[in-house]
Amino acid sequence: MNDVRTDIDSMGPVALPATALYGPGAARARQNFAISGRTIGDFPAFVLGLATVKAASALANRDIGQIAPDVADAIVRATDELAAQRLNSDLVVDMFEGSGGTSINMNINEVLANRAAQLLGGEIGIYDRVHPNDHVNRCQSTNDVIPSAIKVGCRQSLSELVTELVALEAAFVERAQTFRSVLRVGRTCLQDAQPMTLGQSFGAHAVLTRRLVEALRARADELLTLPIGATAIGTGFGSAPGYKRAFFHHLSQRTGDNFAKADNLFDALANADVFTRLSGELRTAATSIAKIANDLILLSSGPAAGFAELALPMLQPGSSIMPGKVNPVVPMAICQLGFTLAGYDVVIAAAAQQGQLEINPYEPIIAFHLFEGMRILTNGLRLFRERCITGIEPNISRMEQLLHQSSAIATALLPSIGYDETSHLVQRAAAEGRTFTELAIAEGHLRKEQVDVLIGMAINPHD
Repeated sequence: MNDVRTDIDSMGPVALPATALYGPGAARARQNFAISGRTIGDFPAFVLGLATVKAASALANRDIGQIAPDVADAIVRATDELAAQRLNSDLVVDMFEGSGGTSINMNINEVLANRAAQLLGGEIGIYDRVHPNDHVNRCQSTNDVIPSAIKVGCRQSLSELVTELVALEAAFVERAQTFRSVLRVGRTCLQDAQPMTLGQSFGAHAVLTRRLVEALRARADELLTLPIGATAIGTGFGSAPGYKRAFFHHLSQRTGDNFAKADNLFDALANADVFTRLSGELRTAATSIAKIANDLILLSSGPAAGFAELALPMLQPGSSIMPGKVNPVVPMAICQLGFTLAGYDVVIAAAAQQGQLEINPYEPIIAFHLFEGMRILTNGLRLFRERCITGIEPNISRMEQLLHQSSAIATALLPSIGYDETSHLVQRAAAEGRTFTELAIAEGHLRKEQVDVLIGMAINPHD
C-alpha cells in the first residue's frame, strides 16, 4: 500500500500522507510556519467558528444554486465532524502563520473538501467532485471568513467565561452573607483605617464581578456583526447575488444568535477595534479578579508573622526545605493570569494597529491571544472559586484583636475633640504601646461601653 499521495494545486504537485485530509496549501504552510507548535486544532472555539461559517456558506450556496445540493449536504456533514473536533489531526497549520489567515482558511477548505468527497463515496486528493476553492470556499474570501469565524467562536468562548464569572459572583455573595457579622479593620495604603465587616469586603467583590459580567456581555453583542459577503476588500466582488441573505439566515438558524451583515463592509474588514475592545475587557476582568486574589494573599499571610486574618484551603506543601509551610497557591496563580492577559492585550492592540489598508493580515495572532486568553481565564476562575473562595475561613479572634488594637474608631472623636487632638492621641498610643481605645478611655474621651457602639456605627453608617 502506498503511504504517500501527490496532490496538485496552482503551484504544482505536493507529496502528502496518503490518508491526510489536508491538501497542498496546508502542507506548504506546515513547513513554512513551524513556529509555536500550536495549530488551529488546539483552539476548539476557533474551529467551531470556522466550521459554522463554512456550513452556513455551503447551505447558502446550495440555496442560490452555486453548488449542488448533495455537495452542500456533504460539506455540512463534514463541518459537523470538524466542529466536534473529530478532524483535528488534519488541522496542521500553525496559528503563527504569515499569510493573513489564508493558510488557516485553506487548511479548513481542504479538510472539508476531502472529507465531503469521502462522504460522497469519492477519494481524497481528487477534487473534481468537491473542490476546496470552487465549492467549500465559494462566494468567500479568507478576508471575510477569518474575522467572521473569530467572532462566532468568541461568542462561544465568552459564553463559557461569563458562566464562570456568574458562578464566582454567586460564591462571593454566599461568602458575603456568611461573613456579614465578622468584624475586621479596613486598611488604606496598608495602614489601619476604619472598622468594617468581612462580609462587606466580599460584597464588594461580588459587585465588581457582576460589573465584569455586564461588560463582557456588551462586548459579546458587538460580535454579532460580521463582514461575510465583503469577499477580499469589501466590494463583495466574487460573491453571487443572494448569498449574503441566505448565509445569515442559515447562520442564525444554526447558532440561535441574530448575526447580521456589517453596515459598511470596508470598515468591517479594515478595522479590528471590536477585538481590541473585547481584549480590553478580558484584561480588565483578569486584572480585577487578580486584585482580589492579591488581597487574599495579604489577608492570609502568616500564620504567625503576617495578617493571619483568613485561612485559605491548604492544598499542597509550600516548600521543599521549610516543613509545614503552605502557600496561597491558587491566588498566586490568578495573579499570574492577570499578568498574562495584560500582555495578551498589548499584543492584540499592536496587531490591530498594524492592519494595512483594506484588511488586517494579523488576525491569526489576534485570534490566538483572544481564544487562549478566554480559555485560561475561564479555567482560572473555576479553580479560584472551587479551590479557594468557597473554602475560605475567617480567623475571627485575630480580626477582632487587630480591630481593637487599632485606631480604627478614631474618626468618631473628630466632632468632640477635633482632628489635631485625635491625631495626637493616635500617636501617643503608638509611642506608649497602648491601644487607642485604652488611651481614649483613660483620657476621658470615651467610655468603655461606647466602643462597640461606635464600631457598629462605623460599619452601618447613616445615609
